[in-house]
Amino acid sequence: MDTITHGIVGALIAKSFFSERNGRVATFAATVGAMFPDVDVVQEIVSRDPLAIVKYHRAITHSFVALPFFAALLAWLTRVGFAFARKRWDLREWEAPPLGILFIIYAIAIASHIFLDAMTSFGTRIRYPLSQERVAWDLLFIIDFSFTAIVLLPQVVAWIYSDRDKFFARALSLWVLFTLCAFGAWKIAAAVGFPFHLWIVIVVCAIITALFFLPAFRNVGFRITTAHWCQTGCAVMLSYLFACSVAHHAALLRTRNFAAANHIPIDRIAALPLPPSLLDWGGVIRTTDGVYQSRFDLRDSAAPVFAFSADSPPNEFVARALMLPEVQLYWSFARFPVIRTSGEPGRHYVDFNEHRFITRNRRGPAPFSYRVVFNDAGEPIEEGWQADGMDVRRLVKIAPTHTGNVR
Repeated sequence: MDTITHGIVGALIAKSFFSERNGRVATFAATVGAMFPDVDVVQEIVSRDPLAIVKYHRAITHSFVALPFFAALLAWLTRVGFAFARKRWDLREWEAPPLGILFIIYAIAIASHIFLDAMTSFGTRIRYPLSQERVAWDLLFIIDFSFTAIVLLPQVVAWIYSDRDKFFARALSLWVLFTLCAFGAWKIAAAVGFPFHLWIVIVVCAIITALFFLPAFRNVGFRITTAHWCQTGCAVMLSYLFACSVAHHAALLRTRNFAAANHIPIDRIAALPLPPSLLDWGGVIRTTDGVYQSRFDLRDSAAPVFAFSADSPPNEFVARALMLPEVQLYWSFARFPVIRTSGEPGRHYVDFNEHRFITRNRRGPAPFSYRVVFNDAGEPIEEGWQADGMDVRRLVKIAPTHTGNVR
């Protein structure tokens, strides 16, 4: 899940249960804590290893094993930092809660990040360093506009109705902003291969209009506290996650029924969430010789149609590629790779095309596709990501040459 949505969730939790008693610092701590695990992208950025996203991202900072340490460290830093700031700039309204309360806030916020990342199809290593296993419950898409709206809108509505004199200006300006964002999300989704109907945008705009203006009727909205608005948002968020789990079960059942009806040997199987709603899913099955893949809407009662992507026949170059440490690391990350081989004079290609992220009208290899290039002697001369899954010419070299025999 994207870092911004994590921060919004942290703020929602704080405003629901901590901010009334512990002030603004509680909201600050929960927001920072919910975003903190993604600090590991710094190591990914500074590293020259193209596989850094596999090695470092969603590891120690996303682990329940290390959570108490990070929560304690952040609580202490917050306590010390705001104590200094209050003395230096006389910020009386920014008094930090007791250390124990801060620890609880940070622990809950970090845990929310770990749980939400585990609900995506990308997965996360929740027991690192005790285990390298990636947990992926496949309930949420990596960027889920519906989920983001659910956790953001209660906070926005609470702010709109926190000041009667500024209500109309706030409601109108934010209505324009959110309406533009809804149409922007529609355009972005179509551009990246996940289009949805325009009528969905119209329904979303109607919901936003109702939330921003209807509570003003008989001044109902002005009598509801920020905590109550946000607690309602938490309840809706949990209801949405429960609905996602029910939909996931139904989608996985359809995928299993297809495998059973066609007597397909299953190596791995999953139902993967797709935007824009919890009704859109992809079924993926990895067999011994390829991947079956489908995209379907749960509202359609017809059995989903699966397409099969076959592995190329095994050869010595595939065997050599699978022995490379980088490929073994990639294989631990990939869930539904298809192995393809090709060649030209003096160069032999082994491609591992990940089929976890299903898009329409896809050109070229899928996202997170990996390529190894061999010479005629069977030595790997180049390997790395097929950048953006689109342009092989931007292939990143991990090691320009490998000398000697390959096992």
